[in-house]
Order: sequence, then structure tokens, then C-alpha cells
Amino acid sequence: MTAQANQSTRFVAYRQGAGRFTSRLRVFWRKRWVKVLVILAALPLLAILLAWILFARNLPSAETLLTYQPPLPSNVRSIDGEPIQSFARERRVELAFEEYPRQLVQAYLSAEDKTFFSHGGLDYQALGAAVVNYGLSLGTGDRVAGGSTITQQVAKNLLLGNDYSVTRKIKEAFLARRIEDVLTKPQILELYLNQIFLGRNAYGVQSAARAYFDKDVDQLALHESAYLAILPKAPSNYTPERHERRALARRNYVLAEMEANGFITPAERAAAAAQPLGTVRSQQNTVKNVGGYYMEEVRRLLVERYGEKTEKGPHGVYTGGLWVRTAYNPVMQKAAEAALRDGLLRFDGGRSWRDPGLKIDMDRDWRSQLSILDYGVGYDDWRAAVVIEKAGGSATIGFTDGSTGTLSASAASMPKRGTASAAYGFLQPGTVIAVKKVAGDSYALRSVPEIGGALIAQEVATGRVLAMQGGWDVRGSSFNRATQALRQPGSTFKPIVYSAALDNGMTPASIIVDGPFCVSQGPALPQKCFRNFAGGNAGPQTMRWGLEQSRNLMTVRAANQVGMTQVTRLARRLGVGDFPNYLSIALGAGDTTAMQMTNAFAILANNGKEVKPSLVDYIQDRNGKLIYRADTRPCEGCDAPDWNGRPMPRPPLRTKQLMDAITAYQMVHILEGVVERGTATRLRALNRPLFGKTGTTSGPRDVWFVGGTPEVVAGIYVGYDKPRSLGGAAQGGRIAAPIFQQWAAAALKDMPKVPFRAPAGTRMVRVDRRSGRKVFGVFPTSADPKAAVIWEAFKPESEPKRTARRYEVASFEERRAALLERLRSGNARLAPRPAPRPRRSEARVEPEPVPDALPSETGIY
Repeated sequence: MTAQANQSTRFVAYRQGAGRFTSRLRVFWRKRWVKVLVILAALPLLAILLAWILFARNLPSAETLLTYQPPLPSNVRSIDGEPIQSFARERRVELAFEEYPRQLVQAYLSAEDKTFFSHGGLDYQALGAAVVNYGLSLGTGDRVAGGSTITQQVAKNLLLGNDYSVTRKIKEAFLARRIEDVLTKPQILELYLNQIFLGRNAYGVQSAARAYFDKDVDQLALHESAYLAILPKAPSNYTPERHERRALARRNYVLAEMEANGFITPAERAAAAAQPLGTVRSQQNTVKNVGGYYMEEVRRLLVERYGEKTEKGPHGVYTGGLWVRTAYNPVMQKAAEAALRDGLLRFDGGRSWRDPGLKIDMDRDWRSQLSILDYGVGYDDWRAAVVIEKAGGSATIGFTDGSTGTLSASAASMPKRGTASAAYGFLQPGTVIAVKKVAGDSYALRSVPEIGGALIAQEVATGRVLAMQGGWDVRGSSFNRATQALRQPGSTFKPIVYSAALDNGMTPASIIVDGPFCVSQGPALPQKCFRNFAGGNAGPQTMRWGLEQSRNLMTVRAANQVGMTQVTRLARRLGVGDFPNYLSIALGAGDTTAMQMTNAFAILANNGKEVKPSLVDYIQDRNGKLIYRADTRPCEGCDAPDWNGRPMPRPPLRTKQLMDAITAYQMVHILEGVVERGTATRLRALNRPLFGKTGTTSGPRDVWFVGGTPEVVAGIYVGYDKPRSLGGAAQGGRIAAPIFQQWAAAALKDMPKVPFRAPAGTRMVRVDRRSGRKVFGVFPTSADPKAAVIWEAFKPESEPKRTARRYEVASFEERRAALLERLRSGNARLAPRPAPRPRRSEARVEPEPVPDALPSETGIY
């Protein structure tokens, strides 16, 4: 074979047509410029793919915006449904898109994104201009406008954050496209108008309308809508106080854009542009937070249950938009604040000036320092001030609003506490003080008391807390002495001791010896001997007398007789505290709170039925769904759409009985005597059925009064936060009872005067008040609180068997009157001659027979 024959030959088969195209393509691809064009065309696609890998792959889902709910403040209402408080860190009101006026929406479109309804999330022309501006500004440190659409702003505000970077802008663009695929244009606008920050702590357009114009969005004029539309970029650049001209120019620009977009006519633009800004310094038609200890306690309860934000779920106090209905009674709360402050001031004030020990650096902005200072002055007509300068006989003082006044030396002449020198001499520039206006710009120095205390009022039937004042001013001390201060209740604990005695065989007429009483404390220890508050003893007396006069010796003797186990068990059931079985506990030596003591007295007034103190009635979420209710009793048919002709449905009664109903009434009936003729007689001036008990602890360190009416009870204590003596003359009847009297005069004046009702089975028997013996032939007289004969409450078959006749009662009264007369005349040595008893042979005329107990038909059982 030849060499040519040995060469291999390659054959390539092409389809007809396809082979020609491929061949030409191969030839075309071999050209260099074609390859360059293809690579240049692929670069944007590769860049997009790379950007997606780097920036868009882990972005949050746009679907979350379908269920997005902006942070909303929680709103609190009072017992009558009036708004009284808002817990907010972002002031916001959420509206549906349909609730925003069309002209307002057009103003925002003209100012922010006029092609909003035509683009798909990005305005490429504006975006290109932003890229050029960014390149030109490199190295200058200036922040340039990003050309963001409204959709991009929604992505930034809700999903990304506000950091300034190219990375964020790229993520923003990806998210904007996704949002446009998920949400409709009205939904995007609704999110935007509800979310944007517009200054003055206003988030969303409705809050801004209130903050700047004190109007709702549907009340805004054209020039006002245009002003709000300029704020999203930088609210601080257009504040009416500092940048009015700039704000007017920008507002008029928006009006011109609205005209150019065909939203308004030239005449409307000209009329609106001629208007001033018209903003207000502060909104007036809004809820003024009542604040105080009550609202702070409500806030604590809400935070404990739901958290501040979302750490415990979607119902955070500052983000969840809760609607909270409370038992807050505005009239009673105002009366509580005034009564407690007046009582503390009576005890502590008027004697000297107490330096609060607060100083301000006058080399810095004193106004801002004063505004953030925690200094509560209490009264509405008192103001916190700082001494700016002193010159001769007067000082210039400044206030948080920047205004100034004059404090003369004569208006600060009271001595400083612990010295004999006038307070004016101790005032220096930077000293923070409390003052009260006298006339014009002249002020007088005032002193905030060091003494503390609490007042809490509770509804008997439900346990709802109607008022609570936990100290002088929550701005100076958030420590709530009504719920957090553990104090010894003193003699206000005695009703629990005697209730245990009544449950264990004693009666209000039982005789207890008011005499020396000592107990052994153990081997090698001396005996513990008790004494009455004022010393001395009165011998055998009735239980009623012992409680009315608050006799310590009778109380410990009764506790010893029935056993301290019974006393502490009852105290536990009533929620007062878990105490050891020491006799000193019977005199109130165990720690408890004003709220616990008040609730125990409410149980007594409720005939022994359980009640629990509650501040919040119910809570609804932002959509109105009930998520908490204090009263969980079922009520079938209460939500029926119409009446079916049958008796109205009612929830079942609270039937948990913590103590015997008759025992509870017996104790209330005795405590009425404390007001009538015992240690709280000053309260008779209120001229209504009242029960209560004063208390004074050892020292005395604390003074108390707890009591009230069949509908409302209140508890009060006064004492230093670091317990120390109040002075030898301090007593509950002198310090705490007057506070209750002032509170009740204002808080209860419009309430009907309702008597206490005895439970079924109670026997009301006429007895001699001092001896406890049953009386025949004489009826009690309601006009004289110290009448010899009274109605006493007994359990069935427990009334006294001993009797006292009418002449014996009269004889006692005559002897007492004669003795008093001799005491007044100075001739008390002669003993009064007893009235002669009738001889057996004499026929004694008795009145017609009368029942020993009131019949049930009278309404008192």
C-alpha cells in the first residue's frame, strides 16, 4: 500500500440546515470582538447573581409584612371608662388606609414618591441620580439622598434598620421588589403612614397631626397636610421653633409639587402657601396621664404579666397596644393624694426646712438637669426650682420651662432642720428646692416631709382597689408603701385576735380581766410582762369595751385563752401574714402591708366572704379580644343579644367563706363602737355608719387606721421609711384617723348612708354596755353613743344569761352622774348613794313585754 492509502480519513456528518447554522456560529465565535460583547453582556447577570448570593439570600421574608403590627402604646381607663393613662415609648395611633384623607396621601406622594403607583418598587431614574451623587460625595463625609421610594422606606424602617451604607441600599432594593409582589399599593402606604417617625416622639401621621396641630388627620387643612409631608426626611430640620423659614420653604415646595401633579388647583396652592405653619407648642385635646402610685402599680403588674416589649409574647406593655380597664376612681384617688399629703405635712411641716440634698452644676445647662431630676414636690401648686443666684435679700430661682422667679429672704425664714438659722442662709446657686407661688413672680420656700405613709381604698363586695397613694410623690420615690412596705400593724391586728375568740366560744359580752399579765419565756429567762399603752388596768371588762378602748392586757389574755394557733391560722386565712405563735403577735408585732390589712377588714365587712385586692378589671389586646379578666365567674346568658323575658342572668356569688359570717358581723358591730365611743371618736363627725380600728406600734414607730363603710374600706399608716420613733404623743387616733376623716369627707360625700347588715341567724339583744348583762324594759337610744343600753350581736343560744333590770341600769347612770358632779365640785370623797331597790312586797310595774332580739321582719337578722 502507498502512504497515501495508509492515512486515516475523518468524516463529519451535519444535519442539513442545523449544520450550516452551527458552522457559521463557530466561525462567528472565533472573532474576538464577539467574545468581548458576550462577556460584557453577561457581567450584569453575574453581578445580579453575585449580589443575590451576598445580600438577598438571607433577607427577611416580605410575607411577614402581611401580619405586621406596629408597636402601639397601652391605654388605661378608669372605673368609669375614661382614658387616664398611656404607657408609651413611641407615640403612635394605627389607622387603616381608608381613614387617611386623600389630600394627605397626595401630599406625601408629592413629597416622597410621585411615581409610587406606577413603579414596581424602584424608581430607576432617582436611583441613578443617587448613585452619581454618592460617587461625587465620596471622601466628603456628607450623607446624600438615596432616591428611595416609599416601598424602599418601608423595607428600611420595618425590616432592615437605618444604618447608612451601600450594603443596606442593595438589600433595600431587593426587599422593595419582594414587597411589591406581596402587598398591594394601599397596604404599603398604610404601613408607611403608620410607621414613619415625624418628630416630637410622634410615630405615624395621626400621632404627628396631634403633636403638631392638635387635630385628627381628617381635620387637617391643606397647608397642614403639606407640612406633615416634609417631615419624614429629617424632622429636626423643619422644627417650627428653630427652622420656621426652612419649613415654610419646604412646605411650599410640596404644595407646588401637588399642583404640578394635578392634585390641587393653582388657587388652592396659593391660598395654602399664604398660611403660616400654624403648629402648636403642645397638644391640649389629649389624655393627660394621671401618673402617681396607682398607675405605677398597674404598670408593674402589666410588665410582670406581659413584659415591656415582646420578651414574653405579643402583648408587651409598650408595644402591644393593650386596652386596660382599672378600678381607678378619680374622685377617691384625688382625695387620697390630698388627705395623705396634708396629714404628712401636718406632722412634719411648718417646723423647719428639710434640705433635699440635691445639687445642679450651674456651669452646664441647668434647665435640662432640673427637668430630669427625680424630685417630687407633691402638690400641684408647688414647683421644683433651682437657685440661680443670690443677691442681698433675694434669690433668683429657675424652673424646668426656663422661666425664673424671685425668692425673698423673708419667704425662706423658717429654720433649717437641725439648726437655729434661717433656711435662706443655706441656699446656694445650684441648690434644688420646692417653692410655692405667692404673688406674681414671687415664691415662698416649702419643705417636702421626710415622714412617709400610705392610703389605700378598696371596694368591699369585689376587692377592687379604688384609690392608692403610696407616699408623698412617686416622682421622688417610686417605692409604694401601700403594697411594698412591711410594717407592724399594731392594734389594728386586734380585731383578728378577738374574731378568733368569738369563733372559740366567746361573745362580745364576755368578761375579760384587764389586769397584769405575764408569761414565761423559757428557762433562765425573765418573764415577759405586757402593759397597756397608757399603763394601768381597769379590772374585769367586756370584750367590746376592751376592743373599743384598745386594751393590750385584755387582748393578750384573750389570745392566750383561745390559743395563738387559732389567731395565726385566722390571720393566714385573711391574708394578713404567716406569723409565729408568739403572744406579741396578738398586739400587731408581725410585719404586713397596708393592702393586706385593708383587705382583711374588707373581708370582715363582707360578712367573712373572700375578696382579693385587684387593680385591673380586664385587659383587651389591640384588636379588642379579651385576654385577662379579674372576675372569672361564669355568667350564662349575660352576653345574650336580647332579653328573653326571664330573670336577668347574674354570675354566681362569691361563696368562699373564710370565717363565720356572724363572727365577722359581730366584729364589725364592735368596731362601730370604736368610732362611736372608742379611740376614733373624731370620725363621728362624718355622720354615717362607720367601723374601724386605730393602731399604734411600739415606739411609737407607726400609726394606723383601717376601717370604712359597708361599701368601701380604707387603710392608712404613717411612719418613717427607716422606722424610728414618731414621738411620745403619736397615736393612730391623732394622726392616721384625721387623714381618713379628710379622705372620707371628700370621697364618700355622694355615697348613700347604708347601715351594716347582719347575716341570717344573728340575734340582736339589748345589753348593758359596761356589764354585758341582758337588759329588760329599756331600749337603746341612738342619739347618745355612750348610752348605757345598746344592741349587741350574738350567735344563736349564746346571749348572756345574766340580766339587768331597768332600775339597775338607771341606778348605774345616776351613780355615774353623781360621781361626775362631785368630781367637778372638788368633793369626790363622798360616795354616791345607790338608788333604793324596790321591796319585794311592792308591785313593780313592767312595760309591755318586748322581744329580746329584733325580729327578722325588720331587715336586721
